[in-house]
Amino acid sequence: MTYRDNQSSHRYELEEDGAVAFADYRDERDGRRALTHFETPEALRGRGVAGRLMEHILADVRASGLKLHARCPFAVTYLEKNPSAGDVLSL
Repeated sequence: MTYRDNQSSHRYELEEDGAVAFADYRDERDGRRALTHFETPEALRGRGVAGRLMEHILADVRASGLKLHARCPFAVTYLEKNPSAGDVLSL
C-alpha cells in the first residue's frame, strides 16, 4: 500500500495491488482544502481502502495546519461517522 499527495494533479492517492483509489481536492481561501471527489476502483471496493485513504488525508491536513471542507458524499458520510475528525473540519 502506497499513499501520496499528488500535488501536480491535486489529488490524494492510495495504491494497493496495482490499483489506485484517489480523492481530488482543491485549495480554497483561508487555509481550507476541499475534498471534491473520491473514486475507488472496483478491484479495491469493500476492502476499506477509501477509509484508509481518508485517514491518511486527515493526518496530512492536520500536519499541514489546514482545515478540511468536505464537498463529496463519501467524505461527508465518513466525517459524520467519525466525529474525532472534528478538529480539522471547516464549516
